Amino acid sequence: MKSIVCIEPGRLESRDVDKPARKSNEVLVKIKSIGICGTDIHAFGGNQPFFAYPRVLGHELAGIVEETCDNDNIPVGAFVYIIPYISCGECIACKSEKPNCCENIEVLGVHRDGGMTEYISVPQSAVVVAHGLHFNDMAIIECLAIGAHAVARAQLQARDTVLVQGSGPIGIGVAQFAKLSGARVLISDIHEGKLAAAVKNYALDGSVDAKGDVKQQLYDLTDGDMPTAIFDCTGNINAMQSAVTNLAHGGKIIYVSVVKDKLCFDDPEFHKREITMLGSRNATKDDFEEVVKRMREGSVTSSGFITDVVKFADLVPFFDQCSKPDSGIVKAVIEMED
Repeated sequence: MKSIVCIEPGRLESRDVDKPARKSNEVLVKIKSIGICGTDIHAFGGNQPFFAYPRVLGHELAGIVEETCDNDNIPVGAFVYIIPYISCGECIACKSEKPNCCENIEVLGVHRDGGMTEYISVPQSAVVVAHGLHFNDMAIIECLAIGAHAVARAQLQARDTVLVQGSGPIGIGVAQFAKLSGARVLISDIHEGKLAAAVKNYALDGSVDAKGDVKQQLYDLTDGDMPTAIFDCTGNINAMQSAVTNLAHGGKIIYVSVVKDKLCFDDPEFHKREITMLGSRNATKDDFEEVVKRMREGSVTSSGFITDVVKFADLVPFFDQCSKPDSGIVKAVIEMED
C-alpha cells in the first residue's frame, strides 16, 4: 500500500509499505478521508515540539472498517472516524478522566505513524461508528473537537465577550462553539480575507486586524471593557504573550495552540487582572460526541471550513502549497481514490 512519509522538515515522500497486520485488540480501517492539520504543517516545517522523523503524518481520519475483533458494535463495513489519542490508562491524568493529557500519550501522526496511508490498524477504543456523515465531515471531527474542548474548559457564559486569536481551522472551531455558548465572539488575524470569511460564514460579532493596533480595536469593539476570554489559536509567540494586556480584569486566557518557545509576561499586569490561565490539549470522547451531535443538528458546519480537497496521489506537491501562510487555504482534506 501507499503511505506519505515526512522524512525530514520540508520533505515528504510517497512510499510503498506493507499493509498493517491487525493485532487482537485492534480494528483495521481503510482510510477514505484525511484532514490536513496545523500539526501536520508544523511537523513539515520543523516546528512541532512533540515529534521525531521520519513519520507518517495524519491524525484527522475517517474510513471504513476492513477487519475487526469480533465486536458487534464495530462491524466490518462500518463508516467510522478515529480518535487519534492513544492513552495509557494508568497515569494520574487517565485516572482523573483526563486521557487527553495522558503523561504517556501517543498521538497518531505525531508520536506514532498516522493515517496518511491506505490502511491503518488502531485500538478498538479509538474507533467510533458515525453513519450518516460524509467522510470529509468525519475527517474534521477531531479538529472541531479541539475547539469544543477549549470552550468547555473556559466555561463561557452569555455575558462573556470572546476574542479568538487566529482564523485558521482551530480558531474557527473555537469560534463556532463559543457562539453556541451565547457569548459575543470577535476574531483576529493578519489575513483580511480569512477574517471576512469567518465573520460572514459563522455570524461572528466583529473582527480585529492583527497587523494594526489590536488593543485600540478591542477597546473600541468592547466600549472599553476588553474581552473577558481570549483563546489563542495562532501558535505565534507575540500573539500569545499579548493576551495578558488585552484581557479584561477578571478574565481568562485559554492557550489552545502550542509553540516551541517560552511564554513571558509582566507579573503585575497578570496579577492585577486576577487572570485565569488555562491550557487546552487535544479533546475527550465527550468532545467528539458533542461535535457529531452539533453536526447532525446543523449548528456546527463544515460549510466555508473545508476550502480545498486534494486526491491522495497529488498530496506531495500540494503539501508545499498548503504550508504557505498566504495560501488562502483554511482547511484541506485529502480524499482517497476508490
